[in-house]
Amino acid sequence: MPLRLAIVGRPNVGKSTLYNRLVGRKEAIVFDTPGVTRDRRYGKGTLGPLDLEIIDTPGLEQAAAGSLAERMSRQALKALDEADVALLVIDAMAGITAADETFARLVRQHGVPVVLVANKAESKQAASGVIDAYRLGFGEPVPLSAEHGEGLAELYAAVAPYVGEHEARPASKPEGKGASQRKLRRLKEAEDATDADTEADDTPGGPLKLTVVGRPNVGKSTLINKLLGEDRLLTGPEAGMTRDAVTVPFQWRGQEMELVDTAGLRKKGKVEGVLEKMSISNTTHALRFTHVAILVLDATMPLEKQDNALAGLIEREGRACVIAVNKWDLVQEKQTLLEDLAYRLEDVIPQMKGVPLVPVSADRGEGLDKLMKEALRMHTLWNTRLGTGELNRWLEEATQRHTPPMISGRRFKLRYITQSKSRPPRFIIFANRDTDIPMSYKRYLMNSLRETFGLPGIPLRLFWRAGKNPYA
Repeated sequence: MPLRLAIVGRPNVGKSTLYNRLVGRKEAIVFDTPGVTRDRRYGKGTLGPLDLEIIDTPGLEQAAAGSLAERMSRQALKALDEADVALLVIDAMAGITAADETFARLVRQHGVPVVLVANKAESKQAASGVIDAYRLGFGEPVPLSAEHGEGLAELYAAVAPYVGEHEARPASKPEGKGASQRKLRRLKEAEDATDADTEADDTPGGPLKLTVVGRPNVGKSTLINKLLGEDRLLTGPEAGMTRDAVTVPFQWRGQEMELVDTAGLRKKGKVEGVLEKMSISNTTHALRFTHVAILVLDATMPLEKQDNALAGLIEREGRACVIAVNKWDLVQEKQTLLEDLAYRLEDVIPQMKGVPLVPVSADRGEGLDKLMKEALRMHTLWNTRLGTGELNRWLEEATQRHTPPMISGRRFKLRYITQSKSRPPRFIIFANRDTDIPMSYKRYLMNSLRETFGLPGIPLRLFWRAGKNPYA
């Protein structure tokens, strides 16, 4: 089992920067403003030869009971209950503050082993702050620069004693000069780890990834908490509660899944500041690499302009989709609202025709079973592979029902079709030309494909190639 590290400390000491460094990529938003991280974030990483599970946490703050800051601090303290080791991070440039001393006592009360990390120690001015850290009573602090990747070898030396031999990666040869060199090389690689994002593998297998998107305050985090059966994500009446895309492991009826909570997306004209733009970028990135998108609508004010924009984004990214109509318990004319939603969605985004509309009440936990069933069904359809024979029989019948148009006095001929990929289903049609194809005829073929093979609401991709039947 990997060693579980919880990164804790007061706001703005570089916890998320250290998290990103250990997981080897930019997952958590890093910004020079306190309180950017509001939920616990889990990631897998390495430190030299050690496999780790790292928990990024909100900053610890003294605040009034029930306030947003106090609820965020509770999230951080919950991480200590789960951790094998706590990395208590202080800002070496600022030195020890009263808040550091207060929360050092809190961490000590949890009884978890503590490694004191003096971050931002890359300059000479930080030396006094590193020395000052001794008075917290956790022994020798580890001078480190999470931003520049300096001090990771020292961090490894401080963490390694808490790991059993079976939890470290075994060396391929007995310990000796060569093994020591390999270990040092791995540490050097960890220090030099790049911050570049890596694309998710979009091939079948692994956990099913469900990304929950919607406008602010429609109930996305509440929905995920209810599915998990615990208050895992921060919720409250404040709009824009979630700032970062947070992935949570989940299992439903034996199916391994990952639920991704995202920041609410507002109209472009209402987006304020760099931080909100970073949150939106994180949300769209999460959507790009998900399997099924759950678009959450507020039943009391459904299908506003931003909902339409989100539905269009999901279709353009080629993701399977289910629409959760939340706060259903507050609706009076339920059937009328559902019919109106379906009609308006088809009118604005014809490609979304047939996407399941599932009434739910996240607050009461109603309709969630059906929502998950529909998500699995749409995922299955999204993975559809069709045989070449049945596709070409369909193509022949479709062109007989609706003859391809004349273009510049010449008949447009469709010769052959094959499926090149799934997730979403992609098809290549070989024709006597691959330009000037009327959009109306493309839509006709797309709709006919969906209807014939039972793919309602699934984004399809149709590509054209000029030339003869390559299999003739």
